[in-house]
Amino acid sequence: MKILIVLTSHSALGDTGKKTGFWIEEFAAPYYVLADAGAIITIASPLGGQPPVDPKSEAADAQTPATKRFYADLDAIDKVANSIKISDVNKDDYDAVFYPGGHGPLWDLANDENSIQLIEDFYNTQKPVAFVCHAPAALIKVKAENGHPLVKGKRVTGFSNSEEEAVGLTKVVPFLLEDELKTLGAHYSKGADWSSYAEQDGLLITGQNPASSEAVAKLLLKTLIGKK
Repeated sequence: MKILIVLTSHSALGDTGKKTGFWIEEFAAPYYVLADAGAIITIASPLGGQPPVDPKSEAADAQTPATKRFYADLDAIDKVANSIKISDVNKDDYDAVFYPGGHGPLWDLANDENSIQLIEDFYNTQKPVAFVCHAPAALIKVKAENGHPLVKGKRVTGFSNSEEEAVGLTKVVPFLLEDELKTLGAHYSKGADWSSYAEQDGLLITGQNPASSEAVAKLLLKTLIGKK
């Protein structure tokens, strides 16, 4: 199994002067679920190189066994630091793609033409696509082969309005992910705030928040094994 993980390259949290990026746990937990199952993983981002880390994801209360393992894993750290550009990715080289969250994707991956094309190419060639927390933002401009939004009529989840309100960023983010998915015609659902909740609709797999990242990776793995 060859899996591509796509991280954000965006580091500015709106015009607050604060930083954002990718959420470490949402990368680390899926990375080890997949790597431990024997997957060969490549990291990509819009700009290549070191993707920015959301500083809040480095806080003591955000750490998990997976993040602690990542901090001690020089090979994984090096892979992240040397991410390839999405524009250099050949979709034929991979069996699936996984997008971790953090607030960064709301700004760059939501609008990145290379990422949009990548997701369409994977999905249209029957390869699973998975997203967690804010990463479903990368889907909002993705089209199905019929020209409709890919998420239209599909069961999805993602960071909820109530969770965005809880972190105090409702007025900072460019859009509320829950609202945007509903506007596009997705069948959005959610679990309790901060609890693990994942949805799968065929090849499309989504998770609500950081606590859902491992569940999404396990669904992706199960889907890949089922395809083989």
